[in-house]
Amino acid sequence: MSFKERHYPETRYGGFTDVDGTIAFYTRVHSLLTESSVVLDVGGGRGAYADDKVVVRKNLRILRGKVARVIGLDVDPAAQSNPFQDEFRLLTGSRWPVEDDSIDLCLCDSVLEHIERPEIFFENCRRVLRDGGYLCIRTPNAWSYVAWFSRLVPDHLHSRVLTRVQEVRKEEDVFPTHYRCNSLPRLRRMLDRYGFEHVVYGYEAEPSYLQFSALAYALGTLHQRFAPGFLRPVLHAFARLRKPANRPRGDGTGHEVKQR
Repeated sequence: MSFKERHYPETRYGGFTDVDGTIAFYTRVHSLLTESSVVLDVGGGRGAYADDKVVVRKNLRILRGKVARVIGLDVDPAAQSNPFQDEFRLLTGSRWPVEDDSIDLCLCDSVLEHIERPEIFFENCRRVLRDGGYLCIRTPNAWSYVAWFSRLVPDHLHSRVLTRVQEVRKEEDVFPTHYRCNSLPRLRRMLDRYGFEHVVYGYEAEPSYLQFSALAYALGTLHQRFAPGFLRPVLHAFARLRKPANRPRGDGTGHEVKQR
């Protein structure tokens, strides 16, 4: 019997726990979508979740065919092979190659921690989202034990470590981390600054990173059940944009363009 089945016996029926973070996050994402929605998947990568053996979880992550269009945006050219996107756009500069006011939902899953200048990210989100559009973010919490351990591991060893402690993680999908906007207060302040109504909270799923040790996994399950929100390993943010008519637009470089 695996550690997961021992501590979360419901896993035997479907392969996922009652606290599965991916299922929780994408269930809420789905609730914000319609058949006419245009989705921008920022940093969606190659679609590695195609290898997920838990069918219900994999299907929740697949948005193509459920909405009008899924646009993939990534700095990695290999992401154009993602089979779950209708089109791909390569990011080569600070300004996203996406039209103004053209997106209904911007999805950012495990990407914000890799961004050196979060203000550029949020400025681009504000620019491309339609009035009333949604921004959905899942990212590690810099105050959690997982992030502290990650910062102790040198970047050149991240690939080797992560591929050992995560169930589905390939070396080519590991990128340097910066954690510039990865705490509850920082993320809330940034969303406020760029005009989003929002809810941001800590979430903790089963301790998948700790499967290397029975004792570590048991301690992780206690943390999952009792840790306060600001220490939970993952941040979920769901936000809605309201664009005042006279609000200055950004130029995609972190600077606002003055209106004449």
